[in-house]
Amino acid sequence: MKIPNYVNLILCRLAEAGHCGYPVGGCVRDTLIGKTPDDWDLTTDAPPEEMLSLFGDFAHPTGLQHGTVTVVSDGHAVEVTTMRRDGAYRDNRHPESVMFTNRIEEDLARRDFTVNAMALSPSGEAIDPFGGRDDLKNRTLRCVGAARVRFGEDALRILRLLRFASVLGFAIEPETARAAREKRELLQAVAAERVYAELNKLLCGDGVADVLLAFPDVLGVVIPEILPCVGFDQRNPHHCFDVWEHTARSVAAIPPRRELRWTMLFHDLGKPRCMTVDADGVGHFYGHTEISAELAEAIMPRLRFEKSLEAKVRMQLACFDDMFPPERAAVHKEMAKRGREATGDLLLTKLADNAAKAPEGLVRAQAPWRAAREVYDALVAEGACCTVGELAVSGADMEALGFCGRDVGAVLHKLLDEAAAEQLPNERAALLARAERLRRSGFGAQKQA
Repeated sequence: MKIPNYVNLILCRLAEAGHCGYPVGGCVRDTLIGKTPDDWDLTTDAPPEEMLSLFGDFAHPTGLQHGTVTVVSDGHAVEVTTMRRDGAYRDNRHPESVMFTNRIEEDLARRDFTVNAMALSPSGEAIDPFGGRDDLKNRTLRCVGAARVRFGEDALRILRLLRFASVLGFAIEPETARAAREKRELLQAVAAERVYAELNKLLCGDGVADVLLAFPDVLGVVIPEILPCVGFDQRNPHHCFDVWEHTARSVAAIPPRRELRWTMLFHDLGKPRCMTVDADGVGHFYGHTEISAELAEAIMPRLRFEKSLEAKVRMQLACFDDMFPPERAAVHKEMAKRGREATGDLLLTKLADNAAKAPEGLVRAQAPWRAAREVYDALVAEGACCTVGELAVSGADMEALGFCGRDVGAVLHKLLDEAAAEQLPNERAALLARAERLRRSGFGAQKQA
């Protein structure tokens, strides 16, 4: 099993000083399934103070109370943690104390899941006292020891379980799943930032639909707004799934970018609040997108969304109901109104939303949006003008024609509107001629008057 050279440098330095060191946890798991680890974590029998001495200026005390030192090796930051046993967990999150040990088996015994409780020996063999390799082979997530105890120690492990199931596409062993449900209320005490970090990864996993459908009761502890959607019959011929299954399927149907997957998670939250049934018994949800957006506005700050992500999700929800035909002028105008990126993402949400409706109408429902996407791609490829700054004329050009003050911006936006409507080419001569005609007609001054 190949260990990167920058990791071997640390292991060799520990060995020279008479200490053992082991790659441990996720890097071992990922290596065994043929995936390149994002980072490598090590455990050692060397106390943290000795690690600081061994590695000098390359060592940084990032968690001394838990025995963790970050060592920079050949430009890579590697967390090296002294092997330990954890004391009692009184807050369902952190051990009150840790006791250092020189036995790798004791260190592995405190970890969450068997697939994360493996280490690599100096010879490159897996140290696997809890059957992690078998669980990897069987694509199964199972707690180390008693699941209720593991989740009672640290409730965040419940969300980690769901995150790994989504990202790895693994099944959850029945007793582990049962314990996660029994202990789910403990998630209320977990910091929002930690919840948010796990949910971001969970939502971007390939197995997200299965996890959302299997564990809404667990996820509902941290996002209670989803619970009314579970099992809510839409009573509509376009929908063969309840609101929550439609939501889960639409999340999985969109590319795994955070802003897109959060948008699809939020987009129908308002449906249970605004359902009406007509004389034929058909359900309708007028205004549900606005209510969904209101619910999202409460959820995002509560989970400590970054402002940039919050803004992107807000933008997508605001334009979610935009409707336009798959024609150049219509798509171009949407691009000028919303921006290139937001329009491209809007088309992805349309396709994902329709992908999670009644299968018999799927081709018909998606056809106009696929056609609109083709038009959009063509406009992007040819560099179609979508902003005032991309016009072939400037504010200075408008001033030279005699416009001044707010009229300059007004005429530029008028030119953009006409270019986006495919009524005017984005060519300097054509734009100047059109602006001159507008000036002569009294466009700016007349508007102000």
